[in-house]
Amino acid sequence: MNLSKYNGKHVRITDKWGETFVGLAEYGNYNFLECEYGGEEDGIFIEDVLIYNSQIETIEEIEVHGTVELWMDHMSLRRYRPEDADDLYKYLGTDPAMQVYSGWNPYATLELAQETVRGFIDGYKDEHVYSWIMDIDDVIVGTIGAYDYKDDQIEVGFSVVKGWQGRGLATETLKKVLEYLTENEGIPCVTAWCAAENIGSQKVLEKAGMKLVRTEKDGLEVGDRVYDKLTYAYRAETE
Repeated sequence: MNLSKYNGKHVRITDKWGETFVGLAEYGNYNFLECEYGGEEDGIFIEDVLIYNSQIETIEEIEVHGTVELWMDHMSLRRYRPEDADDLYKYLGTDPAMQVYSGWNPYATLELAQETVRGFIDGYKDEHVYSWIMDIDDVIVGTIGAYDYKDDQIEVGFSVVKGWQGRGLATETLKKVLEYLTENEGIPCVTAWCAAENIGSQKVLEKAGMKLVRTEKDGLEVGDRVYDKLTYAYRAETE
């Protein structure tokens, strides 16, 4: 059975004992599994579960919606977990830059971080709420999400941990999410906003393919500061 074609796909596997596994497939080739696990064939990982080729009765690619795990070359986008609150407070909550252009920080205290994480987890019941942790080797490097779905439109926002900024992670992640939202979820338009002075965010939005569609003079108040508000949009390609 050719399992390599399912790498990076969401699949449903039934093994020869009737047990079913559903999730994102990570292909393990013969050489890797022989070296790491002593196996003598290739197989598929579903999260931490390895199913060898000879154990698979059926495998099929499935269509999934909502906040599903997404993979890039070196980074995954995964769902929030309750234990993430500590690191989110440590890495994002204590960073003053988090609220310079937004006026708020959902992780500003440990209690607020815990409440925010619980809210995101509860939101997974709604297929049009998308909340991801940016994860590299089990290290939280940022967050990205899309919310307020209405009239075939949704708004996206992201944050990157200070020590991981400047590496293109935000652009790479945003591209992946825009593709998922428009192609897999069928949402025609994704929007985002930022302050005119927030040059870093502007560059990320533009590099990811979003276009400036509106400028509101003095449209953003943050504490005693007033900024011009820039709104960007990304639209699904039409044939």
